[in-house]
Amino acid sequence: LFVSGGRCSVTIKSVLRHTPVHIEWADRLDVLSSAATQDPEGFLGHPVNAFKLMKRLNTEWAELESLVLTDMTDVFISNLTIQRQNFPNDDDQTGAAKALMRLQDTYQLDTNTISTGQLPVFSSGSSSATSLTVDDCYDLGKVAYSEADYYHTELWMVQALKQLDQGETSSSVDAVAVLDYLSYSVYQQGALETALDFTKRLLELGQCRRIFKFLEQLFVVFCELFLCLLFNQPIHGVGLVLPVTVGRLAPQLRRATISNPVTGVLETAHYRISKRRATVHDPHTGKLTTAHYRVSKSAWLGAYEHPVVDKINQRIEDITGLDVSTAEDLQVANYGVGGQYEPHFDFGRKDEPDAFEELGTGNRIATWLLYMSDVQAGGATVFTDVGAAVWPKKGTAVFWYNLYPSGEGDYRTRHAACPVLVGNKWVSNKWIHERGQEFRRRCGLQETD
Repeated sequence: LFVSGGRCSVTIKSVLRHTPVHIEWADRLDVLSSAATQDPEGFLGHPVNAFKLMKRLNTEWAELESLVLTDMTDVFISNLTIQRQNFPNDDDQTGAAKALMRLQDTYQLDTNTISTGQLPVFSSGSSSATSLTVDDCYDLGKVAYSEADYYHTELWMVQALKQLDQGETSSSVDAVAVLDYLSYSVYQQGALETALDFTKRLLELGQCRRIFKFLEQLFVVFCELFLCLLFNQPIHGVGLVLPVTVGRLAPQLRRATISNPVTGVLETAHYRISKRRATVHDPHTGKLTTAHYRVSKSAWLGAYEHPVVDKINQRIEDITGLDVSTAEDLQVANYGVGGQYEPHFDFGRKDEPDAFEELGTGNRIATWLLYMSDVQAGGATVFTDVGAAVWPKKGTAVFWYNLYPSGEGDYRTRHAACPVLVGNKWVSNKWIHERGQEFRRRCGLQETD
């Protein structure tokens, strides 16, 4: 990304410098590039930097191209198009935004800490620390909003509003836009009084017509609450029933609605929903499928592909005493910004009888986890049932048996990979199977032997 981005930067700056209106764009191109090229690994290890790079090479480059792709030669446009093939897309940018929110929740970070880039492992003078602008905070809020995650929408819109109030300027985001999302997201969480406070501020900014429409919708909500109390009906989201008996049927009440700030259409109020994404092995089908609990990138390496892989396999066999000829190929995984793996078991459980049927080598008897990099903060492997945590250290490994000698699963091996807060986590896994271990780890007579 740095190489491609740098080439595009040099090409476009040569054009922009000839146009005074575009000088600001050219200066902005230098900000991230200069810091990133000095220490690419350390720079991208900071989650704020990773998000800003994704945004720069996706959204901001698209806007930049619109400025320079007029009256340009075919050669210039062709070169720019070729370089952009390796750039991140909207999904990558959204993934980076979600990663920041995941880190925010896991490590209980407030939005100001993330926005200023001063994470616990970074000093105030660190060259790798980068701050989020009003536009960045606003974009994070919009990503949360698109996922119907009104909780994080509120947090990031409040941060954007705070930075505007502190005097930060933006050419594309103003208080009206922020308050529009903010009042709506707060309303969706049921905080009507707070929503009204934000609405009053919108009113002070002169958004009369939209505010009166919003107040009209809130009036409907208050009417609903009044009728719920009057006719002994539970209040939506509260479940309160008064000890009052009414001799006639209560009217049919509908859910409260409010205007969506993006579409302008009246919508039914919903409450916080959060989503995540990943790809893992489906124990029922034996195929890779989309899942919601792993965020990483991985590749599989066979022993025949490189002598180093073969040497690693042999070393694992020598240390564990288990036959690795029936094991799965070495899996190399990278957990980047916010990368994680939620609690899971490596072995196939009784309700997953066909988990590894295609391999024909039985269940996963043991796991070898090799740490291939140091991680500055976060990224620990935690065994949730026994309360143990292992912190990544380059060149070290963790080994455990997933099955008892009897072949029964050991449910104490439930484990997870905590999100990477700062740095890049590289690991490799070797999943060793039952076949070939008959005389190396003999079966016990008891279920828990």
